[in-house]
Amino acid sequence: MIFFLALIPATMLSIAGLVALFVSQRSEGAIRNIGRYLGFWAFTLAVLVVLASIIAAARLHRMHGVGPHFRPMAGPSAPAPRGPPPGSPANPDSPAPDRGAAPQAPQR
Repeated sequence: MIFFLALIPATMLSIAGLVALFVSQRSEGAIRNIGRYLGFWAFTLAVLVVLASIIAAARLHRMHGVGPHFRPMAGPSAPAPRGPPPGSPANPDSPAPDRGAAPQAPQR
């Protein structure tokens, strides 16, 4: 996405470079040299904008979780328990186990 957004200023710089080169061809003396340099400078900046957008897109792709170094920052991946487990003292619905009684055999 950032690459496509960078095409707008790169296009404007290219058009400005073409205009500067066209105007410099119709002039004479020092203005002609300055126009040529400005035109080439605009083209150079347009290329740099495109290169910077490619580098930024590559770095942004790496920053947002591609590879083994990625850990989500949203918290733990397992959902939190909703309440105390059954049979715990905080659950009043189940009777508390008698610690002193002998274990009972399972019923058949």
